[in-house]
Amino acid sequence: MAKPVSRRTALTVLGAGALGAAFLTGRWTAPARGSEIYTELVPGVGAGGNDVVAYFTAGRPVQGSDRITHVWTGAVWRFASAANRDAFASAPERYAPAYGGHCSWAAAKGYKAKGDPRNWKIVGGRLFLNYNADVQKTWETNIPGFIASADGNWPNLRQR
Repeated sequence: MAKPVSRRTALTVLGAGALGAAFLTGRWTAPARGSEIYTELVPGVGAGGNDVVAYFTAGRPVQGSDRITHVWTGAVWRFASAANRDAFASAPERYAPAYGGHCSWAAAKGYKAKGDPRNWKIVGGRLFLNYNADVQKTWETNIPGFIASADGNWPNLRQR
């Protein structure tokens, strides 16, 4: 009789399968040196499994499918459609959240914190995530200043 598989084992196998399929289909992009994508909301998955292209096209968070994925910078990215996946694959820097999906306000303050895909804003063609709604309200009091600070801090933060 077969032993039951734990959820963790199943997710590990599925994740390895997605990475293997990405490599075999040519959709693998090696991680950028020193980059870090926040993947703690859904282990190994960028933006908590949300389709990052949809923020730009639908103007709202849309949950991606675990069947429509692309691997980039060591994270699996999920998409609601193959067209969105292909758009991301052709220009991931255009769609991926700033600061690897970490909180934009925290990056401005010199540290990393989780970015919540429900607390987002597109500014200057870039997707920014924040820790929660209260932090986002604070960030919105000086968006240009906080972006400038975070942009300056991120090269050192991404190494940690």
